[in-house]
Amino acid sequence: MQTNAKITIDSSRTSGHTINPYLFGHFVEDIRDHMEAMLAYPIRDMDFESEANAAKAISGSWVSFTNGRNTQYALEAPAPRHSGRAQRITILSDDEAYAGITQKVALKGPVDYTVKLVARAAIELRYLFVDAVDRRTEELLGHARIELNSHNWQEYEASLSISRACSDAEFRVYIPADHPRWIDHVSTGMLWLDHVSLLPADSIGMVKREVVDMARDLNAGMMRLAGNYISAYHWEHGIGPVLERPVMYNEAWGGWTSKYFGTDEFIRFCRELKVEPLICVNDGSGTPEEAAGWVEYCNGSIDTPMGALRAANGYPEPYNVRYWEIGNEVWGQWQVGTCSADQFAERCKSFSQAMKTADSSIKLLACGHTDPEWNKPVLDLAGEHIDYLTMHLYHGFNRFGMNRETPADERYKAIVSFPEWTRGDIGQTVELIHANLKHSHVKLAITEYNTMYYPNTNRKGLPDEHTLGAAVANAANLNEMLRSSDMVHIGSFSDLVNGWLGGCIRVGDYYADQYCGKESGWSGLPLNVYGTPTYEVLKLYANRDIRRILPVDTVCGSFSVKSAKQTRIDLEALPDLDITACTNEDGSVIILFIVNRSLQEVKAELDLLSLDSTDDTLLYEITGDSYEAVNTVFEPDRIACTSRSVPVSAWQQGYPLRPTSVYAVEIKAQHKSGGTA
Repeated sequence: MQTNAKITIDSSRTSGHTINPYLFGHFVEDIRDHMEAMLAYPIRDMDFESEANAAKAISGSWVSFTNGRNTQYALEAPAPRHSGRAQRITILSDDEAYAGITQKVALKGPVDYTVKLVARAAIELRYLFVDAVDRRTEELLGHARIELNSHNWQEYEASLSISRACSDAEFRVYIPADHPRWIDHVSTGMLWLDHVSLLPADSIGMVKREVVDMARDLNAGMMRLAGNYISAYHWEHGIGPVLERPVMYNEAWGGWTSKYFGTDEFIRFCRELKVEPLICVNDGSGTPEEAAGWVEYCNGSIDTPMGALRAANGYPEPYNVRYWEIGNEVWGQWQVGTCSADQFAERCKSFSQAMKTADSSIKLLACGHTDPEWNKPVLDLAGEHIDYLTMHLYHGFNRFGMNRETPADERYKAIVSFPEWTRGDIGQTVELIHANLKHSHVKLAITEYNTMYYPNTNRKGLPDEHTLGAAVANAANLNEMLRSSDMVHIGSFSDLVNGWLGGCIRVGDYYADQYCGKESGWSGLPLNVYGTPTYEVLKLYANRDIRRILPVDTVCGSFSVKSAKQTRIDLEALPDLDITACTNEDGSVIILFIVNRSLQEVKAELDLLSLDSTDDTLLYEITGDSYEAVNTVFEPDRIACTSRSVPVSAWQQGYPLRPTSVYAVEIKAQHKSGGTA
């Protein structure tokens, strides 16, 4: 079945405002396996921070590696100034055994890894081995010998050349059985390990090269460091020598907050990607003075106390972080420091004053909501002190009263109504902003958005957030953000890598809902890095040369959403095609973003009015056989963006757009259009 549509673009009236490239930003949060997936370290519990999870006193993910009947294990205090714990291994000489620890890992190859150890040993222990082996075949993949030359704590480093990739490898640190024996007496045969890490040579600032490459292709504009964990995060614990940084429990999500990805590493990551950093400060358990110290650490000269600390850590030049966010979902009961809107507004004022004393040039974002009962007090009491009000937009089944018993087509239609909900949220917030002159300067920052298929517990199979249907919904939502780009200047897709279900870059096959999930690497392909269909959408939009909005009129078919609950959004007669038209700065190229939300093919006729364009158009297409289609470790490119030339004449006659698909059409204009709207 096919329906017809007519699209009319008026290229003579461009918007007076420009589209901010920060609209296509992304979001880094220490949640679930986000850092584990993003960082290049294959080893967990590198500092022996976790409790023993077995009868033997061995930290976290490590297990014993010994054939000695009398080998003993214990957890002790770490080396001076270090965090975590030390793993003690006591070896009996008469056992004539090997003894150490081991951990299951997935290793790239062929590649060189840098092995780092912090260790001390009884004087008769002269060396140890570091091996990587295939767990299934015992094939030796890499071997290194490290000389132990001190009874006191010392850092050791070696190169471990891995011969080939192995998704099911074992990394071993041990005293070999053929080590020269010693006469047993007091204080013999003891080895302490305080830190053990592996880092591949191709990593970029501790981040997986594959992740950096994929993130670079997103052309994000801005990268946000925030999330629920930030409201219990103390930034000074994430700077300085990594081994001396304290271990911090992740109070929001459990496990350990990554001490390896602190402020300096985040800034390096942003600079590798050539994007603007956005940092959210801890207003939950933190103080205005602490936030001001973070601003000074990033932006202060070396003549300031925190600027001097940054220089002492190896970064003398200020980072000049301009965008700072106060509060993350403070209105939520799950948030550390949750409070009323009035209380947050007062808190926001004190944070703003302290932070701008540290650097008066910064731009401040304050925690907003989709609820006007929150936004109005925040604007009225703190609007003069902020530059942006934030929103988090997650679109799911909960607002429709749907569940997995609802027919799949109805669920799909509900999810692709995303832009209508966004339009309502933006509209009512803009009205509040403009209601009072003292805060009419405030703009909007949608610092988290994505589809979220509530109820989302006890899932079976792959998550819906990774489907083509989710990409269609997110693309339509981006169109609404573009249409509102006079007020919406910042967007952050949630998340960048794994983390929770929405990460657009996927590392391996770990899928978790809020509470349940499969073990990482269950397919045997934990090293595969790929993008979801929404990744393809985000890359498509952000890499187009768009600066201004053009008026576009669409006549097309429509669909309705059968909601089991009453909604504040009219769900009748929603247009099949969601379209936004843009142009570059000089008007020489028109870019048309077309989202076919329909379950039917649409034959679209394009009318460029007086624009004289005879060149072929360049058509980008993201499509698949079903809105439930996903990319996986087995089929990482099943949904990918393709491009081809399409003559203008084909559009004039009507061009077929596949159901549940996303398009971008680039049209070369023969002359510059005059006038602005």
